[in-house]
Amino acid sequence: MTWPRDLPAQLAGLLPSLVGILLLIAIVSLVLSAYRVPHPFAPALAVLRGALQLAAISLILSGIISDPFWVGVGLMVMFVAAVSTVNRRIGATRQHFGWVAVSMGIGILVTLGVVFTVGAIEFSPRYVLSFGGIIIGNAMSIATLTGRRFGEAVTEHWDEVEGWLALGATPRQSTRELARRAVYFAMIPSTDQTKTTGLVTLPGAFVGAIFGGASPLEAGRFQIVVLAGILCAGSIAAVTLIRFLAPVTQRPVPIS
Repeated sequence: MTWPRDLPAQLAGLLPSLVGILLLIAIVSLVLSAYRVPHPFAPALAVLRGALQLAAISLILSGIISDPFWVGVGLMVMFVAAVSTVNRRIGATRQHFGWVAVSMGIGILVTLGVVFTVGAIEFSPRYVLSFGGIIIGNAMSIATLTGRRFGEAVTEHWDEVEGWLALGATPRQSTRELARRAVYFAMIPSTDQTKTTGLVTLPGAFVGAIFGGASPLEAGRFQIVVLAGILCAGSIAAVTLIRFLAPVTQRPVPIS
């Protein structure tokens, strides 16, 4: 692994950004504290944690970005962290961990396979890392929303589920509509982001590509491939996870 020679200069150039971030988070904490919102410093702690993690990963990626082996290791670390996060959010059991890993793994592998096989994005360590990281992160979010939404729906409609079971329905049949709605609601944020891209928001991949020197047309092409990939990986992960979760025979324990 090798790091760029101008790394110290790059780090020194971060000072204005650091000042800006501190001011923004101070405003967030002040506003939330003034309105007496619970846990007003949670956003500040989240930014601090995110900054430390990004600083660490930025230093690491500077040394591995052109090495296929270490890019693969980096993606695997991201995947395990993502699966662990989803597992913690939907129940934190070994069984859930396996279900989440399989669900997300299928969605991510299918998406990466399609994109790089047809040449929609250049197959190189740099692009595999950036595209793969985006897909893993968004698949994590969709899987989390799916699991939590389904658990909440089953808890809220447990009398209905019990009624179907009493009438002879299988555990999967008794929660079928709740499962379908959970997937639908989990997909809404990504679907809305895709529908409003360029009209309401300029997504990170688009802006990042432009900052990296790409033309607006090339940045737009990259962004739409990313958005389609997110929907592909997310839909597969959500539906597969629901197939594991849907057979319910007893009322779920509320998730904190």
